[in-house]
Amino acid sequence: MASPPPRRTLGSRLFGSGARGAAAVASATGIDAAVEVAAEEAIVRAVQSVAVERALDRLLQGPLLEEAVARALESPAVERAVMEALDSGLLDRAWERLLDSDEVQKLIERIAEAPEVRAAITSQGIGLIEDLGRQLGRVTHDLDDLVDRVARRVTRRPQRAERTDRAGLVTRAAALLLDFGVINLAFVAASALVAFILGGSSNGGPRLVIGAGVWLIVGATYLTTFWSLAGQTPGMRLLGIQIDAGGSPRIGSRRAFRRVIGLALAIIPLGLGLIGVISSDRRRGFHDRLAGTEVAYVQTDRKIV
Repeated sequence: MASPPPRRTLGSRLFGSGARGAAAVASATGIDAAVEVAAEEAIVRAVQSVAVERALDRLLQGPLLEEAVARALESPAVERAVMEALDSGLLDRAWERLLDSDEVQKLIERIAEAPEVRAAITSQGIGLIEDLGRQLGRVTHDLDDLVDRVARRVTRRPQRAERTDRAGLVTRAAALLLDFGVINLAFVAASALVAFILGGSSNGGPRLVIGAGVWLIVGATYLTTFWSLAGQTPGMRLLGIQIDAGGSPRIGSRRAFRRVIGLALAIIPLGLGLIGVISSDRRRGFHDRLAGTEVAYVQTDRKIV
C-alpha cells in the first residue's frame, strides 16, 4: 500500500503561492520579457568583456586544456569513434564535398593566379634550367681539357701545366648546337604559319631554296644580335661561356658581324677553320682571329696559363 504524500508546511504553501502569483503578474505586465532581454544583454556584455578574454586566454594557455585533450585522445571510446569514422568513408565524403564546392574552386583559382605563386613557379623553372646548364657545362669543360690533352699528345706538344680559362671546342660546339636548335624551332614555327596562311604549293624546289636562304639570314641575325649586345648567345650562357674582346664581352655589331662571316668561312671547308680551337694555346679559331675575339669560361675557378 502506497504511503500518502508528505504534507506541505504552511510556509512552503505561502512561498509557492507567492511565486506563482508573481510569475502571473510579471507575465501579464511584460516584466518577464524585459528581464529576459536584460539578462541576455548582460551575458553578451560579460562574454565580450576584457576580463572574460583574459580568463579564456589563461584557460587556453594553461595545462588544464592540454590535459583534458590528452585524456580525450587516450580514451578508448574516442579511438573507436575515430576509427569507425575513418572506416565508414565519412571523411572521404566530406573531403569530396569540400573539394567540389564552389568556394574551394574559387580559392584554388585565386591561389593559382596569384603573382607570388607564378613568380615562385617561374623561379623554380629558371633555377632548374640553370642547374642543368651548370651540370652540362662541367661535363663539356672537362671534355675540352680531354680533347686538348689528346691533341697535344698527337701533335707532340707539351701538356699544359695549369688549366686555362679559354673555352674549348666541345663547349663551343655544344653551345652552337643549342643555338641552332632554338633557331630551328623558331624557323619551323614561322614556316608552318606562313604555309598555313599562303596555302600549299607544288613548287617545292624554289621554296626550299628560299627557305634555306631565310634560315641563313635568321641564323646570322640571331648570332650577330646576341654577340653584339650580350657577348653570348642563350646556348653560350647556359654552358657558362662568353666572348671576350680586350677584356669586355661587348664586342659591337661590326665585330660581331665579322665573327659570323668568319664562322661561316671556318665551317665551309669541312670545319678546318676551327682547328685552331684545339691547336692554339688561346683556343682561337679562324673566326676569333678575324674578329679579334676569344671565348672564355664564365665564373670559373680555372687558373690562366
